[in-house]
Amino acid sequence: MEQNETQQYEDLLVKNGLKRTGARLQVLDILSHRESATSQPYLENVVGKEIDRVTLYRILKTFEEKGIIHRVLDNHGTANYAICSNSCSEHNHHDEHVHFNCNNCLRVYCLDDVKIPALKIEKGFQIADMNLVVSGICKDCNKAN
Repeated sequence: MEQNETQQYEDLLVKNGLKRTGARLQVLDILSHRESATSQPYLENVVGKEIDRVTLYRILKTFEEKGIIHRVLDNHGTANYAICSNSCSEHNHHDEHVHFNCNNCLRVYCLDDVKIPALKIEKGFQIADMNLVVSGICKDCNKAN
């Protein structure tokens, strides 16, 4: 982790009222450097025995609640996590972009520039979360073919 990145992660944790622990900083560093959303099993493999499964679960849950990360399901129903945009806050996610599931490499991408259009729903309903998942072949797998 570079010093500047470490400071950014520490600032993010402080801004959200969280302690600056090594485990939290490590998870932020891993998620920030991934091109695609990341599953808990993948994170468990990367951190090895440095962070136990329960602690990792709690970190992900807390980060999601604070609006630091968002969760998206892949084609198999596995939760994957990605860093939120700066507009997200505690219990108020604004990651209303398309998620892309690659049928070949099985990665899940956040297509931040492809926004979900505003929806008008029936009176009495209240939207808590929006998620649009598109499946197909990602640009890396498409190049390989």
